[in-house]
Amino acid sequence: MLGIIGGTGLTKLANLEITRRQVARTPYGEPSGALTFGMLCGVEIVFLARHGYGHTIPPHEVNYRANLWALKEHGVDRLVSVATVGGIHPEIRAGGLVVPDQLIDYTWGRAHTYSVSGEKPVTHLDFTEPYCSEMRHDILRAAIKKNIHIRDGGVYAVAQGPRLETAAEINRMERDGADMVGMTGMPEAYLARELELCYAAIGVIVNDAAGRGASKNGIREEDIQRVLSDLMSRVRVLLEELVVMDSPDSCQN
Repeated sequence: MLGIIGGTGLTKLANLEITRRQVARTPYGEPSGALTFGMLCGVEIVFLARHGYGHTIPPHEVNYRANLWALKEHGVDRLVSVATVGGIHPEIRAGGLVVPDQLIDYTWGRAHTYSVSGEKPVTHLDFTEPYCSEMRHDILRAAIKKNIHIRDGGVYAVAQGPRLETAAEINRMERDGADMVGMTGMPEAYLARELELCYAAIGVIVNDAAGRGASKNGIREEDIQRVLSDLMSRVRVLLEELVVMDSPDSCQN
């Protein structure tokens, strides 16, 4: 079953026919909210708002372990993350969509693994390719079918948040090879790998990163909100197409 994690601007799916809500309990605490089960274009999915349904949980306080565990325990085997990002690369500009294929993790202090000392032998999982190639392919194919422009590939730099970055920090990330910056890509992607979930992300580019383009002299919240509504309408169409496509029989990642 497909699961969808919604980020900023996607605290609910307006086109989801809700069948039930399930409060989940996990060994790692409570998820960001109840799991919302429903039918999207006749296909059952599960939706979870990463920051809570009232958008009250900052990125560094999201219980990523509980979120992923709850989704897995309730039948999710394929997972799409929707996350807002700022564009660093000149071709990744506000108002666009991107499917990242790599990550750089700048976060700290987050519970980033299910491997806890003393519970079981340490396992070193391959994370060379952090996203599921099958899921990425499906997202890109859905975009083509719906004539939605979406960039294939890019390096997602994951900042700690909740503050936005300085221009100097963006310069550093660019030197490191980052193409975009957000706050929720990790540890979510790695926890999905530990749970053997087929996981990929849709980056919703809501602003140029600090010191770049329209954000050269600062980032204004009203500018973000202005582009967010249109972008999320495209994301909803993309997700509708994704759920009706044939599911892959297996996932290598």
